[in-house]
Amino acid sequence: MEKENLIWFKGKIMPHSQALVNIMSPTAQFGLNVFEGLRGYWNSDKKNLYIFRFDDHIARLFESCKLLSITSPYSKNQIWDFVNDLLSKQKYKTDIAIRLTLFVDGSGSWSALDVPDLFISPIVKLRKDNSNLDSSSACVSSWQRISDNSMPPRVKAGANYVSGRYAHLEANKSGYDLPIFLNSKGTVAEGAGACIFIVKKNELITPTLQCSILESITRDTLIQLSRVMGLKVNEREINRSELLIADEIFLCGSSTEITPITSLNNLIIGDGRPGPITKSLHEKYLQIVSNDNNQIPGTDWLSVVK
Repeated sequence: MEKENLIWFKGKIMPHSQALVNIMSPTAQFGLNVFEGLRGYWNSDKKNLYIFRFDDHIARLFESCKLLSITSPYSKNQIWDFVNDLLSKQKYKTDIAIRLTLFVDGSGSWSALDVPDLFISPIVKLRKDNSNLDSSSACVSSWQRISDNSMPPRVKAGANYVSGRYAHLEANKSGYDLPIFLNSKGTVAEGAGACIFIVKKNELITPTLQCSILESITRDTLIQLSRVMGLKVNEREINRSELLIADEIFLCGSSTEITPITSLNNLIIGDGRPGPITKSLHEKYLQIVSNDNNQIPGTDWLSVVK
């Protein structure tokens, strides 16, 4: 029988099956939690597992806490110790993904102000093969992206992701792999759980942070990396029709890394294959996250698991 993964849960390391929450808890009933999805990359030459931009993920986690009036019982350094202890015990020698969640347990309502508990759950998740980068089809969703005046997109909360479910299922039922959201102004926002870039005439274009998008750490990484690579980057509003005439489109996020979109609403994007800028960015991105190539001077983005 396959060995069960370990999880850090309420102060203890235990098998997944032993981590239980109250079925009437605010997190179970209303999605009252904030979370981060971290990635760890194994470097077989250096024999190290690197967690990418841990400090930035925890800073965003605490900002989500502030906006939802949740108080973390743990500091950044304590959380790192928990992550490090868990990964050291599990002895991963492969790429991984980590879900790190502060959740409100107990039996309160959606307005509960209880101090949250924490779980940290790693799983094996291999990096994408850049030499055979899978592409996806997409459609512009009929569902609108949540806005700062209703469900602030900068809060990485479980409840915020239900809107992505509507759009994702709609896309799948219509024969597409993924949806792309527009915002309340009718301009492009992002995918369901991933930010968006388009390429037009060798210029990289992405919606601004005011376009109802998550303040994505992967998006920020790619913007900085693109500038180091000599690419022009433009953060601005993107009209819906611009998607259809783009040379390249891709989505990005910690989990998905980079996902090329090669058709939109049944129209071919570019030549129908992952574009050269998309593939080049993904190649450089993988080098950075696994400590194979430090392309960005002055950054300190890698935390080594001891």
